[in-house]
Amino acid sequence: MRRRLAGLLLAVVAVSAWQVSPAAVPDVLAAAPDLTIVTDASYDVQPDSHRIRVTVDMVLVNHLVDTRTTRYYFDHAFLSVLPGASAVTLSWSGSGTPRASISKATAAYSLVRLDFAQRIFSGQSASYRLVFDLVDKGGAPGRDLRVGGSLVSFPVWAYATDATPGSTVRVVFPAGYRVEVGSGEIPPPVTDPSGQVVFQTGTLSKPLTFFAYLVADRPGTFTERTERTTVGGVPVVLTIRAWVDDTPWSDRVGSLFGRALPLLSERIGLPWPRDGGLVVHETVSRTTGGYAGLFDPAQGQVDVAYDAGDEVVLHEAAHAWFNGALLADRWANEAFASFYGLEVGATLKVKPAAPAVTPALETARIPLNAWGAVGTEDQATEDYAYAASLELARAIDERAGPDGLRAVWADAAGRIGAYQPPATGAGPTSAVGGGTAAPETVGGAPDWRGLLDLLDAHSTTTDDDLWRRWVARDPDLALLDARTSARGRYDAVLAAAGDWPLPRAVRDAMRAWRFDQANILLADGTAVLDQRSAIATRVAASGLTAPDTLRIAFESPDGFATATLEARAELDVIARYDAAVAARPSVSDPLRDLGLWGTSPDGDLEQARTLFATGDLTSSAAAARSAMATWAGAVDVGRGRLISIVALVLAALLAVVLVAVWVRGRRRRRGGGGVTSGADPYATLAATPDPDEGAEVRETGARGAEPD
Repeated sequence: MRRRLAGLLLAVVAVSAWQVSPAAVPDVLAAAPDLTIVTDASYDVQPDSHRIRVTVDMVLVNHLVDTRTTRYYFDHAFLSVLPGASAVTLSWSGSGTPRASISKATAAYSLVRLDFAQRIFSGQSASYRLVFDLVDKGGAPGRDLRVGGSLVSFPVWAYATDATPGSTVRVVFPAGYRVEVGSGEIPPPVTDPSGQVVFQTGTLSKPLTFFAYLVADRPGTFTERTERTTVGGVPVVLTIRAWVDDTPWSDRVGSLFGRALPLLSERIGLPWPRDGGLVVHETVSRTTGGYAGLFDPAQGQVDVAYDAGDEVVLHEAAHAWFNGALLADRWANEAFASFYGLEVGATLKVKPAAPAVTPALETARIPLNAWGAVGTEDQATEDYAYAASLELARAIDERAGPDGLRAVWADAAGRIGAYQPPATGAGPTSAVGGGTAAPETVGGAPDWRGLLDLLDAHSTTTDDDLWRRWVARDPDLALLDARTSARGRYDAVLAAAGDWPLPRAVRDAMRAWRFDQANILLADGTAVLDQRSAIATRVAASGLTAPDTLRIAFESPDGFATATLEARAELDVIARYDAAVAARPSVSDPLRDLGLWGTSPDGDLEQARTLFATGDLTSSAAAARSAMATWAGAVDVGRGRLISIVALVLAALLAVVLVAVWVRGRRRRRGGGGVTSGADPYATLAATPDPDEGAEVRETGARGAEPD
């Protein structure tokens, strides 16, 4: 809450001179130091009468020195008091009747003419009491003077002539009020035995610089009414809690909330974010810094100051969405609460005021990332940050457009991070990835880094320059530099990968702004993609079909470790296959042909090709090795087989010869007429005997054989 400081106080006195001689002297002199006024001002708060009664006890001293011919005196003076002063009276304890009247009334002060009951001559002093009222006549909620049963707010001045120390100020509130110093300085109050709250200054060395603005309310004097609205098809109940004597606030604020919330939901693109409704509570803004509105999402309560303008009401209504749950940083929530509040205000034609970055505010410029929590900054910093964040929000909207911002808020609400993979399969559409796969989510609301990533994901340009101008502190600028470099590398690897999604580890590193880790992963990814190109070239030349295993390994959650091993293995198997093909003989050779008899190395190669295409690299390599070994050893195998064949042929020939020799020998023995003793073990191998021999054998067999 900002308070307009009062205008400069003026104390104007007039001096008249009684001439002892006819010498010409000035009739009126500007003699502020010549007639001094020291006052004890007392402000009595009278809420039942809606007024502040101000009593100013004055001591006036004429410091002029008479001459031999001239005697100086004062018969009236002018005193500047608070604007709106009325019912002015002047009194004293002496004879005669003094008078007071309003000589001039402006928005900054009221000039009171004091006509004394008697002249104040040189060296004399006089005590007078000036009394006037400050009456609350109603009007705008932000008016400086409000005096009622629920709320009291008014400025407090001290009164004196220029450069005259010694004045004091006393302010008395009835029992039951909670009082705060809205602006300016005054010593803390005390509570007297009757319960009155009393502020009392000491002697003021510079009374004309003294200023305080006091705000007080009386607890327990609220009334509630219900406002119903529908937000995105959801009924929402608003409880408007206002002071019993401030029906205009209740009507105005309740109506604005009820009309604004549906429009805000539509423009932001998100449904009503709460399970229940809201309580809108009238307050005097007792927060450090005097904020005109505060939103408590945990309690579902919005505190709106009694004198808050329409822009504050709409700003707080937008905080139903921008309250720390959708975006993490204070500046971002304040920026878009202001932005959407003003957008809806224009639609509702309420013409809310918008803060602007003026040259004066530029002197308090800070990076928005340095904007502290509520109550930690001075007023100039707060004013600059509110104005600057709104200007940034407008620049973002100009680039992203309404639809782009709605997509960003949808992702933020769904905890969907940037750098989504290409979509596959079915499922809800990811606003970032633009596909149908289940989107990858993050742990919380996006901060300034995540917000920039989401904005860039929904735009063809980057908001990096806006972040550098408005948001980033010096250390943040180095992060933005690293981000620019890493994003360039990421985009290059992404383009090289084509329809191969990068592993989530890369996207997580980019989302977390761990760019050192991301760069290492991207370098590994580049190496794998180079190997993929080499594999594609090699398989094309070899007549092989690349398996899907490298693509699957490329997406492995371990980064690119598995993919690197897979690529090396595939290149090794291709090399083994090529070596096996190279081992195939190009010309016929009898020994090799003999060695290949009964083998199928071409079949092994075919099996190696099939197994490679399925990704069974171990079996494919084994089949290639088998084919290569078959061709490489065919000559030796053929030579061995030839030797074996020759040996077998020779053995067979020898056997034939031996049999023939045996047969002839047996025939010779039988032709000699006798029977040799013993049985010939090869007899069964002899040719079938002739009938005569058979008869002889049978005969012999019939007789029986005599033993040796």
